[in-house]
Amino acid sequence: MMISMKKHLILSQLALCAGLAFAGFAAQAQDVKGSAQAGQGKVWLCIGCHSIPDYRADYPLVYKVPMLGGQNAAYIASSLSAYKKGERKHPTMRSIAASLSDQDMADLGEYYAAQTASSPNNPLK
Repeated sequence: MMISMKKHLILSQLALCAGLAFAGFAAQAQDVKGSAQAGQGKVWLCIGCHSIPDYRADYPLVYKVPMLGGQNAAYIASSLSAYKKGERKHPTMRSIAASLSDQDMADLGEYYAAQTASSPNNPLK
């Protein structure tokens, strides 16, 4: 009976710690607000591949590079984060994402989300 109570106490403490840690990460992620204006100065990292219509990269495999304009901001930031963590495997994207902060990712997401077919060209393109 004593062992069961100790296990219950330890498990509940672990659950509490995990919950607090997760809440801290979620709060930190929610505090990051992207800025399209700030992102405008950061797109130089992206334009070498993502601003070329019908561009295909051939390393490590041949694939069509997506255009980012009009894409959902949260999706872009989430994708960059996944590259940084190694959850997505493209080596070039992983190395670029590794250099970005959460703020940079949010800014780039907002910048590209704001782009439409009638958006003026960014001078950095």
